[in-house]
This record gives sequence, structure tokens and C-alpha cells, in this order.
Amino acid sequence: MADMSKFADIDIDPGIIKRAANGDAKAHEIIYRAFSAPVYSICLRFTKVPAHAEDLVQETFIEIMRSIAKFRGEAALGSWIRRIAVTKSLMFLRSAWTKRGQVLTDDWHEVTEGDALSHGISRHPDDAMDLDAALSSLSDVSRAVVWLHDVEGFTHKEIAGFMGKTESFSKSQLSRAYQRLRPMLEVPESGGQPDGAAISY
Repeated sequence: MADMSKFADIDIDPGIIKRAANGDAKAHEIIYRAFSAPVYSICLRFTKVPAHAEDLVQETFIEIMRSIAKFRGEAALGSWIRRIAVTKSLMFLRSAWTKRGQVLTDDWHEVTEGDALSHGISRHPDDAMDLDAALSSLSDVSRAVVWLHDVEGFTHKEIAGFMGKTESFSKSQLSRAYQRLRPMLEVPESGGQPDGAAISY
């Protein structure tokens, strides 16, 4: 199940949200208990280090409690919290990239937007593989783009906004990631099934 679904499945009473906006500590605790696990999951996906993920969970909830009075309910609370968690995680990664002297560059070829199917990756559930094992072979940037696009369901425009880059950058990172993942996803043809393995969530 994608983390997006985990967030969507959590239902918080509007009264709790209103109390949290007014600074009610008990309401804050209810929201933390409801969302801390999926927030941690997202943070760990990006950082790969439990200690860093735990720090980001705390940063995420500090931001949530500081900003929840501005939450207008135009989207689900879970979607709003998920976006904050993603933003905090990407800020962490961008800081880490900068410290290592790495730069997010746009010098990638323009690619046509498309999902895994257009890159030859089958979505047959019988061919499912371990997504984490495949993603671990990618760079931090590529792994983040694949996760945001294919699992969390963000658009290239949204990903570009998160990373402070262009849509072309997001598309090209996704294309390069698919090219790297495809050899790992391929399985021998059998029983008329097409080559390839599914990215399973």
C-alpha cells in the first residue's frame, strides 16, 4: 500500500482539528498519534537513516502544530500533512546534497512524460518485486523522484516545485531511473506473460 493511501485512510474529526488550531495539547497528541507512523515512513524513504527520519518527524509535527490554524480543510488533513513531511524530507536531502558539493543540474535531455508502462516495465501483480531493493540502487535524487511520482502520486510540476527545479528535470530523472531499474525488473518470459516485473506497492 502506498503511503498516500495510509494518509488518506486516517480520518480526524473536524472538532479535533479546530481544537488543535486553538492550541489544545490533547488534540495535538491525537493528530500526532494518528499520523506519526506514515510520516516516519515517508521520512525514512528519503533519508534511509532512522535517526534522521525521527528528527524529521519532529520537525514535521512542529510545523504542523505551528501552521494548523491556517489549515482551511480545502484538502484532506492527511494530504496536507503528507505534503509537509515530503517538503521537510526534501529540504533535508537538498541540504545533504549541498554539503557533499552535489548540485541538482538541469543538463538532462528532454523526455516525454510517461509512466512505467511506456518504459517497458510491466505492472502484472504476479511479477511483483521488492520496490525498496530496486530503489536502493538509485541516487538520492532519482529515488526521491520515483517515490514522489509513482508511489505518492505527485505530478512532475509538483515535484519540480518541491525541488526548486523544472518539470523537465523531474521527467528526465524519472526516465533515467526507469532505465536503471528495468534490467533489475526483467524476468524470463513464461506462460505468455510479457517481460518485466511490476513496481509493487
